[in-house]
Amino acid sequence: MQLVLHAGAHFTEEDRLMRCLLRNKEDFSKRGVAVPGPGKYRTLLRDTMAAMQDAPPAPDARDVLIDLILDEEDADRVILSHMFLFGAPRACVRDGLMYCLAPERMRQLAALFPNDEIELFLTMRNPATFLPALFGSTPQKDMKAFLRGRDPFAIRWSDTMAAIRSAAPQITITTWCFEDMPMIWAQIIREMGALEHGEKVVGGFDLLSEIMSKDGMQRFRAYLKSHPKMTEMQKRRVIAAFLDKFAIEDEIEEELNAPGWTEDTIDTMSDIYEEDMLNVARIPGVTLITP
Repeated sequence: MQLVLHAGAHFTEEDRLMRCLLRNKEDFSKRGVAVPGPGKYRTLLRDTMAAMQDAPPAPDARDVLIDLILDEEDADRVILSHMFLFGAPRACVRDGLMYCLAPERMRQLAALFPNDEIELFLTMRNPATFLPALFGSTPQKDMKAFLRGRDPFAIRWSDTMAAIRSAAPQITITTWCFEDMPMIWAQIIREMGALEHGEKVVGGFDLLSEIMSKDGMQRFRAYLKSHPKMTEMQKRRVIAAFLDKFAIEDEIEEELNAPGWTEDTIDTMSDIYEEDMLNVARIPGVTLITP
């Protein structure tokens, strides 16, 4: 079986992505792709991971879990989404590593499903905005305390991806940048469902409609209708052009809760993030979706 796990990141439209997957549930099912409701498995996975801290999984643990998750549905590919599998926002960063629990959790998952193909889908977000978002979920009032004295300029997504691959090399990773999601939203859904490039999905512009004015969306859809043969790359360029003109500023701008950080801090971290994407793309077993 192909097991797809969407595990975040926090504050990257994770709930909206799950809702979009559920909207495609019926069409996916016809292709042998199951999208179970998250209530069926999130507690099960959490409890199973906790139990595996003390002992290896029972021989029948995998089959029992699959039966409970699928509930008699027949599928070759199963899509699961669990935002807290790698920890709550307040505990995501330790020892200078984002999602420090991810390598061990994926190693456990590989042991639990030894003969299945496991694919991890994980959104990356600029640490200059991601760390303040995580910090906002903690009781701490000092960013240095939250990071435990670690240098924010040294925190890299490539380190997280490399650590996961090292702990569970049989697991492949598909990732993308949160900042690119409006342009690649449909492609993310297609990749999770193992659909062909360019196939239509329900809700392919869900995220775009949240950050673009109503007038802009109407013009955008009219433009698509009048240009039915555009490639995916052409569509993404059109999306970028429409966003440049019709984006809702309040939806794309945010206040950062980062005590002690300056505008130079944010700019430098953003530059480092962009450079780090080259490192992410070079990691074997990692696929980076780009506009």
